[in-house]
Amino acid sequence: MRTLVTVRKVAGTVLYPLQMAALLPRDAIYGVGDYFSTLSSLEKQVRDLKTQQIANSQALQQAQLQAAENAQLRRLFDARQHLPVKSMLAEVLYDARDVNSRKLILDRGSRNDVALGLPVIDNQGVVGQVTRVFPFTSEVTLLSDKEQAIPVQLLRNGLRSVAYGRGKSGNLELRFTAPNADIQVGDIVVTSGLDGVYPAGLAVARVTQVENSAGGSFGGVICQPLAGIANNTQLLILMSTPELPPRPPEEEPRAPRKGNNKMAPIKDAPKEEAAPAGAATAVTAAAAPAAATSQNATPGLIPHQPPAPKPATPAAAATPAPAAATQPKEPAR
Repeated sequence: MRTLVTVRKVAGTVLYPLQMAALLPRDAIYGVGDYFSTLSSLEKQVRDLKTQQIANSQALQQAQLQAAENAQLRRLFDARQHLPVKSMLAEVLYDARDVNSRKLILDRGSRNDVALGLPVIDNQGVVGQVTRVFPFTSEVTLLSDKEQAIPVQLLRNGLRSVAYGRGKSGNLELRFTAPNADIQVGDIVVTSGLDGVYPAGLAVARVTQVENSAGGSFGGVICQPLAGIANNTQLLILMSTPELPPRPPEEEPRAPRKGNNKMAPIKDAPKEEAAPAGAATAVTAAAAPAAATSQNATPGLIPHQPPAPKPATPAAAATPAPAAATQPKEPAR
């Protein structure tokens, strides 16, 4: 008759806390198991997320690097279109082993028609020059190397000079400039094209320091290269040099003459020709005193000579001359 329903409800309500207390060990065991399983799963999830984060960061770095390379390549291609000569793209492999030199190794060599002396540039200016060529690689000496020099001129006033590298400092120096030269800080230095290697008008450096010493013979000018010498991975190699006018023909070598450097002796004056035989026999004895007078004359002076006698007739010429009428000696001069 459902008379115990109320009793059951009252008994269930009273015994519920005891039931929950009896189930606490079971719930605790289940909770500990769930806790450790959840902790391990969370740790695994954290590890997976960290791995994914590292992969994403690497992908992001690669994407940033590729974006930077793409931007650099775009700038190089834009600069390549404005170059007056043919150029070739090359990638920097590594630096040279010598720490005292400023050199790079490119992935282009003689099989790519790379030759000695070709200039290397980037989108901002001149980087260096090819100094060694191998079949698959080539060595580039940077402008900042101590053994490198390039003829330049100021873009503002056209003043010409020569820029020399300063080694590890990475700067350039304009040597042999006059102390009063019109050079200011901030001036842009470009190639002059006088060497026949670099095309004229390529950017080289910016003047950062000018030292004008009134007591010195030359002034000191320090420049900072405009090209990315140490932070480029792609460069442009100019495959041809500017065309120069033909050189004038060389003169034929002249054979040196013997005694060309010696002083030639002074030749004596030519002696007078001997008088004709007919005139010699026609000289009278009156010429003898004149000859004696000429012998006593002062040396270096020309003695006075009597007028020449008239030519004798054939009969007189046939007559033998007297012994005293001898031909007078030529006066000493």
